[in-house]
Amino acid sequence: MANTKKSKVKLIKLYEILRTETDADHALTTYDLIERMDKLGIVCDRRTLSSDIDDLNSVGLHIKVKRDGHKKAYYVDDNTFTVPELKILIDAVQAASFIPEDMSQELIEKLSALGGTHRAEVLKGNQIAFNTRKHSNKDILRIVNVINKAIIDHKKISFRYFDLNENKEKVFRKNKRRYKESPAALVFSNDNYYVVCYSSKHKKQLNYRIDRMDSTWIEEEPSAPEAAILADNLKEYTKQAFRMFSGEPEKVTLQFNRSILSQIYDQFGEDIEVVAVSDDKLETTVMIQASPTFQGWLAQFGDNILVYNS
Repeated sequence: MANTKKSKVKLIKLYEILRTETDADHALTTYDLIERMDKLGIVCDRRTLSSDIDDLNSVGLHIKVKRDGHKKAYYVDDNTFTVPELKILIDAVQAASFIPEDMSQELIEKLSALGGTHRAEVLKGNQIAFNTRKHSNKDILRIVNVINKAIIDHKKISFRYFDLNENKEKVFRKNKRRYKESPAALVFSNDNYYVVCYSSKHKKQLNYRIDRMDSTWIEEEPSAPEAAILADNLKEYTKQAFRMFSGEPEKVTLQFNRSILSQIYDQFGEDIEVVAVSDDKLETTVMIQASPTFQGWLAQFGDNILVYNS
């Protein structure tokens, strides 16, 4: 029994070394591995190393071998996240306003752990807290789970919707009466998370911020058929119009100064068709939602942009 336990410890430590120090571009030779194991006080030699590698592969771990002449070198070949990939995910969690601060830290811990013992330390030591606008709704994950299940099961959801007053207290709309809508999709846009719904009452699309929802649950009533149609059309729609929410969708032509082309691409995507109308003027036709939000976006550019109905 003692030898079996010792063997398991040996395999665990061997895999930990391979997992944290190797990849397809960086392999460790037989000598390297024996030396590292020796530093841990674990006996390992050339005769048993190949057998140990076979044991690791037999339980589904992907240890590959490279040959350089008579030398063998080993590395882990898996589909887990790389450090840069994890860094991007961690930065996205940090940047997302709708995820509360304590929940952000919990998610970051879990993501960091996917990088292995040493990589987790590197990731956690390389954080910059660049978003101080975190929201406070700690029910986010449960709400997202409820909405996602409702979409899959084609059911309506109901919820209460609120704003925050100057004391950061919830002020519920409609005197706390519940909203009942047909969810079509969850959309992340402009640092916030939204559920896009089809409203049978208003016969149109309505968007709700997840962090402003309360007491959300699934209704027995099936979703309106229009929700599925909305979901099918949403990808193209959100590329050009979603940030201009709460208005009637319409097609417009924007004529603007060449100097703000980057801002136009940022807003509507780089795949829009842009044509030159003069040396310093460009033009594009896009879908927007006419609303105060859209007017506010236009105002920042002053005379550098004009809008025409298409």
